[in-house]
Amino acid sequence: MDGIVPCEELATPPSRVATVSLHTSPLDQPGTGDAGGLNVYVVEVARRMAERNVAVDVFTRATSPDLPPVVELVPGVNVHHVPAGPYGLLDKDILPEYLCPFLFGMLRTEAQGRPNHYDLVHGHYWLSGSAGVVAARRWGVPFVQSMHTMARVKNAALAEGDSPEPELRVRGEDQLVRQADRLIANTDHEAHQLRKHYGACENRISTIPPGVDLENFTPGDRRAALKRIGLREDTELLLFVGRVQRLKAPDVLIRATAELLERDPSLRSRLVVGVVGGLSGGGMHEPGMLTDLARSLGVADIVRLEPPQSRERLADHYRAATATVVPSYSESFGLVAVESQACGTPVVAAHVGGLSTAVNNGVSGILVEGHNPVDYAAELHRLITEPSWRAKLAREAPRHASTLNWSRTVDELLAVYSESITPRSLALAACR
Repeated sequence: MDGIVPCEELATPPSRVATVSLHTSPLDQPGTGDAGGLNVYVVEVARRMAERNVAVDVFTRATSPDLPPVVELVPGVNVHHVPAGPYGLLDKDILPEYLCPFLFGMLRTEAQGRPNHYDLVHGHYWLSGSAGVVAARRWGVPFVQSMHTMARVKNAALAEGDSPEPELRVRGEDQLVRQADRLIANTDHEAHQLRKHYGACENRISTIPPGVDLENFTPGDRRAALKRIGLREDTELLLFVGRVQRLKAPDVLIRATAELLERDPSLRSRLVVGVVGGLSGGGMHEPGMLTDLARSLGVADIVRLEPPQSRERLADHYRAATATVVPSYSESFGLVAVESQACGTPVVAAHVGGLSTAVNNGVSGILVEGHNPVDYAAELHRLITEPSWRAKLAREAPRHASTLNWSRTVDELLAVYSESITPRSLALAACR
């Protein structure tokens, strides 16, 4: 064994990473437009990378001429606003037209730095990957891709009235799966989907669950939280947090509420449905969808629509809720579900995608098969009318959430990064 260097000792840690988030900026408020869990992921990972002395440059499309070219998010993390196409919010379906100018902006930034400026490129979502993989090849560095969502998966689980993802995206994802040096899956379920729908090679997939901000999202006094968000202390708050679009299915909660009141009319005086989030995707074209639905079902008087909230304010909404409802048709992870549990509030969620990882079924929350409002109403009724059952779930919820933390996510990502940038010939020679 003398003279043989263990493979793990050959791994080279990165010093600077290029992170690509083309269609949505880490500076955007999650919960509206295209900003959601992906934005939170990019911000939280970049911050913790910087704490480990890994500099991160995030490239995103400039949406306003007033944006500075570079914004320092925290020391060691810079957000680059790259002009690409007309300013303003653009539909994701037309963003592929502006991949070339975006790529040129990335290349110009790298050319202004020292030689070998970046050790690795990490793309988030297929649009980012389409630009990021070309930049990585130009710079001669590894390319890592996180899909976050996938067209074939979404198209297999479309909500009624929703539009399928375009074929251009399907082809783009096929190419990325073949071209990426490593693919990051949020859960084992997502890794399975990459293999099943895209033929991804098992040895190029790393499953690394996202985390939750355990410093901000913490348990707290429910009655005090209700008071802080302007509700009575006896309120039974059923909470939806996220982008308002058919994919996220906030309408399922509205319909379940009508079923709940039909089952138990006595709840009406203290029941509130809170929807925290902004219009997104197809929801932009039907802004009155939820209000019209609530009115038609006779529950408009107890539905409370609120814009996206700061993290501190959002934590109070979670703490105040009887349950957070996550009835999505597709989720690569389900960050909202984990945030809610971290605050001690159980979740009633659809048994789809990454939610089977985000929620410990029957322990920290409930997973519901399908999207029948009657089934959601039954679970919500039990949580309201059986306080001991809710209390049991509420006790276990923070424990489950604590197993999903950003420090672990970053540790595992750094291990993948280091393996990816280790010279292949040297690593193979040492491992024979």
